[in-house]
Amino acid sequence: MDQSLENRIRERAYDMWIAHGYVHGQAEQHWLAAEREVLATSAAVLAGKPNPRSSARSKAARTLARAG
Repeated sequence: MDQSLENRIRERAYDMWIAHGYVHGQAEQHWLAAEREVLATSAAVLAGKPNPRSSARSKAARTLARAG
């Protein structure tokens, strides 16, 4: 597996672990969910489709900027 891809999956799985309250014993579930998410995002980028995660973040940032 490409080292960069593996690092993105690892970081996303870690973020999921934190979001789920640092619960031990679910590493495989977090890894597989992160892998699906990262690979789907990569496939969308390769297909020329916008990244739904970054679009949502951009929209949230614009909303916060307007409110601030």
